[in-house]
Parts: sequence; C-alpha cells; structure tokens
Amino acid sequence: MHVNPYIVLGSAVVGFLVGMTGAGGGALMTPMLILIFGVKPSTAISSDLVAAVVMRPIGAVVHMAQKTVNFRLVSWMVIGSVPMAFLGSYVLHVMGTTSAAQHNVEITLGGALLLGAAAMILRYVLDRRSGQKRQAVVHELVVHPALTVGIGMIGGFVVGMTSVGSGSLMIVLLLFLYPMLGANQLVGTDLTQAVPLTLAAALGALAFGHVELAVTTSVIIGSVPAVLVGSFLSSRAPDRYIRPVITFVIFASGLKYVGVGTTALGWILCATLLGAGVTWLAYARPWQVDRVPPP
Repeated sequence: MHVNPYIVLGSAVVGFLVGMTGAGGGALMTPMLILIFGVKPSTAISSDLVAAVVMRPIGAVVHMAQKTVNFRLVSWMVIGSVPMAFLGSYVLHVMGTTSAAQHNVEITLGGALLLGAAAMILRYVLDRRSGQKRQAVVHELVVHPALTVGIGMIGGFVVGMTSVGSGSLMIVLLLFLYPMLGANQLVGTDLTQAVPLTLAAALGALAFGHVELAVTTSVIIGSVPAVLVGSFLSSRAPDRYIRPVITFVIFASGLKYVGVGTTALGWILCATLLGAGVTWLAYARPWQVDRVPPP
C-alpha cells in the first residue's frame, strides 16, 4: 500500500473546508481525486465515502460540544437518507465500471454539483432581498418532518451514488426549508446527520468492491486533523467569505464533469470571476467612503 503525499496534502485542504463550512466532502474531494490524481470515478467516490466515515464524526463531535446540533432534525433526515444511500450504492454498482458507465457517473455528479451551486447563489440572493438574518436558535427550531425526510431521501440517494449530497446539496435544501438558521448551526446539524448517512453509503461501497485502500488511507491521513481544526474555527468563520469560495469550486467541478473542455472552462471561470467582481463593485461601491466631519 502506497500513501500518496500529494493526496494527503489535497485532502488536508478539503478537510479544513469541510470542517469550516460543512461543504466540500464529495464536492471537492471526489473531483480532486479524479481530475488531479487520475483515480477512476467509481473508486474515488467509494474511497471518499469510506474516508468520510472517519472524517465526519470529528466535526460532528466539535459541533455537539458547541450545541449547534438539532438532534430531532437529524433523526428525521436519517430516516430518509440511510436507506436511500444503500439504494444509491447499488445503482452505482449496477451501472458497472465500463467507460460508458463512468461517463454517466460523471454527468450525474456534474449535474448535482451545478444544482448545488445554483441553489446556494439563489439562497444568498433571496436572503439579501428579504433582509433575513439567520439568527434563530437551533434548539427552538420547528421541524417539518415530511419535508425533512424528503431532503434526507434526495441527499441519501445522491451521496450513495456520487458521494456528493451531504454538504453540497442537503445543506442547501436545509437553508431553503429553515431560512432563519445561521450557517454554522446548519453545518453542525448536517455534519451530525452525515455520520450514519456516510456509514450506510460506505458499507454499500465496501459491499460492491470499489474501494482502493491506498487512496482511502491517504485521504484519512490528510483530512482528519484538518477537519478538526476547521470545525473549531467554524463558529467564528465569516460565512460571507467562505461560502462564495465553496460555491465557485463546486461550480467549476460541475462544469468539468458535464463535459466542458479545459479551454472553455477557463474562459467561463474567468468570466464568472469578472462578473462577480463587477457585481460586487456596483453593489458595495467601496470608493464611496462616508466622511465624518471633524468636531
């Protein structure tokens, strides 16, 4: 078994982002393994899921200590997500490991990533327009059982099939269903429900034989210490700075998976960054400094 130091380093970066934001596990780790290190999609997905079984509980324990976890919300999500995670792993197995099947997996993964990025942007715009400040207390949350189970089912199936869903899609759906909660509270709740979810998906991956031990070990070595540090900082991290970065990376990964060429991808990302910068300048107008007259 050969531990790849570059995978260890990349996993540390992703693990830190997972601890900080709750996003990035499958949305960043799996694309990194496939696009940078040439790991087969089915192997990257399954190895990432098994590594997440070790990584996710670290962040969950930290958030439990910070009391940013709603266990009632967690229980309803798990009811929907765990059985669907097994189904997603089985569907991945049925699709096989041929080149056509791998292409289908990549298209599915890309669609999931683009959906997550678009939903995060839409949620931000809606919050800005409504003036909502997510300041509700997590333990005073009024849970909607049926909708929450539905979120769990959607996320469970996607995470079982692509390893994406827990942070990149499910937390976005939670933001829409419970818009008054702060991101750190949603991160804590989502990390906690992800523990049984990723365990179920990982068991399915182990049963169908896609895991590569060397890749999984490299990911664990890099991500576990980093997710611990990120989780400790997550309650203090300015969400308005971290979320745009995660959204941009998810968007870039999704474009790559749905078949956008390297050159076209570069131009699209440059145009996106330029457009975002112009939009920020038009809205913030940093050159207009309020001058306070001297006494």
